[in-house]
Amino acid sequence: QVQLVESGGGLVQPGGSLRLSCAASGRIFRLNDMGWYRQAPGNQRELVARITSGGSTNYADFVKGRFTISRDNTKNTVDLQMNSLKPEDTAVYYCYADIRASSVYRASRGYWGQGTQVTVSS
Repeated sequence: QVQLVESGGGLVQPGGSLRLSCAASGRIFRLNDMGWYRQAPGNQRELVARITSGGSTNYADFVKGRFTISRDNTKNTVDLQMNSLKPEDTAVYYCYADIRASSVYRASRGYWGQGTQVTVSS
């Protein structure tokens, strides 16, 4: 099976920074797109940033210029550097990965981490 384990959440003041990390482990033949989503209370889960295996990135408009996503394909990890945090960034942040588990079958599927709480408050 595949596991995604996140770390790095916490409480930070407005204007501060946090770095989230996510490590994928288990039966992984190929790690395709990885990304971060978030969900605030009463809201739907929304995309924050995604990165392809080749390093192409995509950001939600509300984080452009403040957040940076990166990955290390040798370690099967994806990070999210969050700067200039705002109270509206408060949410549970989830790691996502599209993973092909088999060298025989081409199908891949999405996996989610358990989520890590980010709270931006003074």
